[in-house]
Amino acid sequence: MPKIKLPTKSPRIDMTPMVDTFAVILIFLLLTSQMRSPEPANVDMPFSISETPTPDFNSMTFLLSEDGKVFFNVDNGPDTSYQFRRKILQEMGNLYNIQFTEDELTMFEKYPSPIGLPIQQMKAFLGADAAARREMETGIPIDSTDNQLTMWILYTRQVNPAVRATIKGDSNTDFPIVKRVLDILQEKNVNRFNLVTSLEAVKINLDEIQQ
Repeated sequence: MPKIKLPTKSPRIDMTPMVDTFAVILIFLLLTSQMRSPEPANVDMPFSISETPTPDFNSMTFLLSEDGKVFFNVDNGPDTSYQFRRKILQEMGNLYNIQFTEDELTMFEKYPSPIGLPIQQMKAFLGADAAARREMETGIPIDSTDNQLTMWILYTRQVNPAVRATIKGDSNTDFPIVKRVLDILQEKNVNRFNLVTSLEAVKINLDEIQQ
């Protein structure tokens, strides 16, 4: 009796569930990842072999550009409801008799980059476009007659006592600028700080270690 041959069909793989899974993962990564905030000056950091990470929260950062400009940045802390940045700007405004509006305070609170300009120009800076802002950033005054960086440090530490200092300088920054910033930090009893560098690969010579 002849055998009945069943019709053969080529197997079909349904890729829809896999595509849906990849789409969900991609959307999750886009929503949870943090974009690197732009910086007002290009900084070519010096190399080191330290692997100590810089803090993500409770950090005030000093950016020292190659041309000697000083920029300042501070985060809102581990919980943005503290509104540290808003409170710091309000204190600076009270000191220099500058009344910031709610919109200006909100703009400063959400501004992602370090800021480097005299406080007297802050209102115009917050209301300007990106191109105009870059032209206005001449650096925070640090000379003895108008040391505004000292006041930024003072009010930052008053608003957030847990804040830590981080210095990010260009490898070609003149040493007097670096020393001046360090002196200002020490004047405010900030004797511990992090230095941001680029990690340099180190070749380990086993023969030298064994000797």
